[in-house]
Formats: sequence, C-alpha cells, structure tokens
Amino acid sequence: MSSSNTVRTVRRRTLRVAAAALIAAAGLSLTACSGSDDTSAKSAATAKSSSAGSSAGAQGSDATIDTKAGTSNKAASPSRTEPLADGSTAEIYQLGDQHYRLKIVHDGDVLATLEANERDAGLDANDMFVVITAGGEVRSWMGGGHQGPGTFALAGGWKAKVTKVGELRYRAQIIGHDGVAATMKTNGHDAGLDANGVAIVLSAGGVISAHE
Repeated sequence: MSSSNTVRTVRRRTLRVAAAALIAAAGLSLTACSGSDDTSAKSAATAKSSSAGSSAGAQGSDATIDTKAGTSNKAASPSRTEPLADGSTAEIYQLGDQHYRLKIVHDGDVLATLEANERDAGLDANDMFVVITAGGEVRSWMGGGHQGPGTFALAGGWKAKVTKVGELRYRAQIIGHDGVAATMKTNGHDAGLDANGVAIVLSAGGVISAHE
C-alpha cells in the first residue's frame, strides 16, 4: 500500500471517530437538557398545584368559619325579649321585613318556636296562647279556650265558626258585624291572627281562644 493511500485511510478513520464523538456528545447534551426541562416543568407544576391547593383549602376553611360565626351571632342576638303570661320569656328575632321568629324560653331551654312570615302566627302552649304578628307584635294570655267544632263568641265582639276538616286540621271563620272577616286554618300546626287588635289562636286540636 502506498503512503498516500495510508494517509487517506487514517484521515477517514479520524473523521469517522470525530463525527461519532460529536454525535454522542450532542445526544448527551440533548438528553441532559430535556431531563432538566422536564424536571423544571414538573417542579413548577407541582409548586403551582400545591400553592393552588393550599389557597383553595384556606379559602374554603375561612368561608366555613365565617358562615358558622355569622349564624351563631344572629342566633345569640334577639332583637328584643318580652315576658309571657306563664312566666317564660319570648325572644324575638327580626329576620326581614314582616318576618319574625319568636322563641319561648324558660330557664335557658327553648320550649317552642313561632315564625311569622308576612302573616301572623300563633301557638297553644299548654293553655297559654301566644300570637306574633307579621309586624313583630307579641300577645300572650292564659285560658279562655273553646273546643271545636262549634260556633263561639270571642273577645272584641267576634264570633268563630270552627269546623273539623281532617286529622289535626280545623278551619275557623272569624265573623264580625259584616259577615266573615277572616278564615284561619290549621294543617298539623296552630294558627294565629290579629283581628283589629284582638289576638286569636286556633290550635291543631280545634281549640280556639281570643284576647283583647
């Protein structure tokens, strides 16, 4: 083999080795860059997810606490209190326009709750009768009940015609000088009415009582 052929062969081998080395180096560089980018992306995504999760958790926790605190404060703050005929206390809460709630409380225990929402409400509580109007006025008195069905004279010159409609369902027509002025109905719970200053209760058991 001539010397020129030998030189050409060596140069070709050298070029091939150099090219292979460059390709290998480039491959390693690409792999390292790709791995670094993936790791950074994963770290950034993880951090973002963790931050979002913590923020959402904190917001959810705060909202729950605020809601409970608000409810507790409202429940603990009646608009006013009034004594009732049997010695218990009425706690009156204004919930809105013509919307009131009354709790009958004795020795710290809530015995009954009435709610007047755009109409009057009433209760027969063991022969103590209570009415709360849609305007938040409270009346209470003891006794004076009439067991329906039947027609009965009431305080203030009213008459009541009480009819049994079904189980724990009674209807009372409140009759004045000009005929039927109002109708009260029970549907498993007592009903109340303020008839021109006369408080009337019709119980789910058909007992009607009025007080002027």
